Amino acid sequence: MKPLTLVFGGSRGIGAACVDALLKSGSDVAFTYTSEAVTLDGARAYAVDIRDAGAVDKVFERAKEDFGRNVNAVVANAGINVPPTPVAQCSDEAFRSLVEVNIVGAFNVLRAAARDVTDGGAIVALTTSLVRHAVPGVGPYSASKAAVECLVRSMAKELAARQIRVNAVAPGPVDTDLFRAGKTDEAKARSAAMSPLNRIGQPHEVADVVAFLLSDKASWVDGQIVQTNGGLI
Repeated sequence: MKPLTLVFGGSRGIGAACVDALLKSGSDVAFTYTSEAVTLDGARAYAVDIRDAGAVDKVFERAKEDFGRNVNAVVANAGINVPPTPVAQCSDEAFRSLVEVNIVGAFNVLRAAARDVTDGGAIVALTTSLVRHAVPGVGPYSASKAAVECLVRSMAKELAARQIRVNAVAPGPVDTDLFRAGKTDEAKARSAAMSPLNRIGQPHEVADVVAFLLSDKASWVDGQIVQTNGGLI
């Protein structure tokens, strides 16, 4: 029987690339979106606000009903960013939005995954290489993703007795709508220059690593933060 993977935040960008990569790997896939209904061939979609813990729990129930079995793997990709702003100028509203989605929302997803993923399954969360590579203006965003990495590392030890592996993928700049929003060509060029390969990553380059970490080929990879960033160190 095919594994069943649930991708939170799978309607566009890296999330949509993850859905595609997982379908190609032979998994059944369900994914969530927040606003506009999205259709991706071969996958089932659910509208979910990850800030609502009850709604997150319900998705696992719906996937089980629709596919007739429990979820084997989870990708915690749903998240937001805000325009780069120095800490001193970051508004209460912007920071609270990051906390509510990127920390509370991710916590809701990871907690539900820890409870509901089948024994022997796998969980991958998406964070950012900027947790380790300091850049002016992204402190609040990076901080919200650092919290996710702390959850991942603890969960890897907490779920080891059930043989559930928990890892994170921390991309560098990737060519998505979220990345391009509000950026000039000059800003994009600066982002590309952060990598010695002098380019911006593509969503599929991150998604392929996520799919690998969820597969049996990564059976000895647990509690790791894998940086898909083209050599940004």
